[in-house]
Amino acid sequence: MPEQSPNAAPDTSRLVVDNDFEVAPVNDRLFGSFVEHLGRCVYDGIYEPGHPQADEDGFRKDVIELVRELGATTIRYPGGNFVSGYRWEDGVGPKEERPRRLDLAWHSTETNQFGLHEIARWLDKVGGNELMEAVNLGTRGLEEALDLLEYANIPGGTKLSEERRANGADQPFGIRMWCLGNEMDGPWQTGHKSAEDYGTLAASVAAGMRMIDPDVELVVCGSSSHGMDTFGAWEEQVLEKTYESVDFISCHAYYHPELQPDGTRDMKSFLASGVDMEGFIKDVAAAVDATKARLKSKHDVFISFDEWNVWYINDEPSKNPEGIDNWPVAPRLLEDVYSAADAVVFGDLLITLLKNADRVHAASLAQLVNVIAPIMTEPGGPAWRQSTFYPFSLTAKLAKSGTVLEPKLTSGTYETQKYGEVPTVDSVAVRGKDGSVSVFVVNRSMDTANDFEIKLPEGFMFSSAKADTLHEDDLLAKNTLEDQNRVVLHSNDTITSDAESGMVRVTLPPVSWTAVHVK
Repeated sequence: MPEQSPNAAPDTSRLVVDNDFEVAPVNDRLFGSFVEHLGRCVYDGIYEPGHPQADEDGFRKDVIELVRELGATTIRYPGGNFVSGYRWEDGVGPKEERPRRLDLAWHSTETNQFGLHEIARWLDKVGGNELMEAVNLGTRGLEEALDLLEYANIPGGTKLSEERRANGADQPFGIRMWCLGNEMDGPWQTGHKSAEDYGTLAASVAAGMRMIDPDVELVVCGSSSHGMDTFGAWEEQVLEKTYESVDFISCHAYYHPELQPDGTRDMKSFLASGVDMEGFIKDVAAAVDATKARLKSKHDVFISFDEWNVWYINDEPSKNPEGIDNWPVAPRLLEDVYSAADAVVFGDLLITLLKNADRVHAASLAQLVNVIAPIMTEPGGPAWRQSTFYPFSLTAKLAKSGTVLEPKLTSGTYETQKYGEVPTVDSVAVRGKDGSVSVFVVNRSMDTANDFEIKLPEGFMFSSAKADTLHEDDLLAKNTLEDQNRVVLHSNDTITSDAESGMVRVTLPPVSWTAVHVK
């Protein structure tokens, strides 16, 4: 990778922060995550009976502590592709009576030792988290969704609610947010459907669920990626059938540096992945607005970006087991080990979600533990933070319950193969409940530092300014079992501030993510 010449002049960029121009409050659901029965996310991840750190329920206490530190809020469960073949009733009741099943999504064996009661109990122990439940609309439909809702949310007095109470949960789970299936536009999905068929089914399930619990918040499946051949048409047809009955439409997006003919990876385009995510959000928002206008509706539908991350989808760790006699339990799948460059792109995706907080009211980092995750574990061994842990945890800490201010950014540009000319710097500002200002900024340049200037709101009286930066000279540096703290946040000592002029300045290294907090 090219290095900056010691005599090269830094580029410059400027962000003007103005309290009079608000985008939207930050919904805390923006910092959700995702627990799927996939690989070692559940088994050997959050649940490992017999581990030295396991509690009486088999939950790893070291993982619970890291999840708290991460700041994850809403947890989407139990899938993902897994849910399209899942029978929820397999995961309740006495564990010794729960059946083992084939999981077609990931060619694995599901033991069902962890289910609805376990995830609810685990979330209680983590504290302050909301369960976002997905229903199976792949191999199942209306009746099974209604059964699950009755089991979960009705206090008592019916067959299924009394079964829940007998299984140890006297009080209802009170689940508010529900996904109506998963990625039903994808041919890889068990029970894949056309937009016409899925929209009809989702509309009937939504209507039925509201007959049981009118206050549920429902997420209808949007496109599985911005690049799907059916993108746009799918949103239009599905929303036409479901608009008045749902509260969210989903977006899913994963990014990785694509291999080029010469064997290298297209890092310049990869570092600009936020440009594609931004376009995806704008396009889906336009489809929502068009449907609302066409139906003359007063109802609002927001975006749930309930799968997003960096994922090396074509690399070896993401390949499923194969063979009719090879259905392992909790195999090592999708265990990407993230680099410093991956974490910078990840931080830029968070910036993009915040910039669109008026349309994106929920998001789920996919996933939470071991599977393309910010937290890794070793069976019987330690748990540690991946490089991506740091942008998420610090952004969640500083931005939760704040208000996004409209970014007025001046930046240079650079050329990419996939997206053309893009801004070199991306940034967003959030005003905290205490009046402080947090600015999140990424320098996408691979070879040039950037002198970044923040103009604070008129009359802003500040007492201190602090900057933390994620950057490594070796862009491929990673945290591993053997070296768990190779990539961490560092205090950026280049920061200067001038209270009289309301200016804060900081130098951003090449390929870096920085959080500036001004009290």
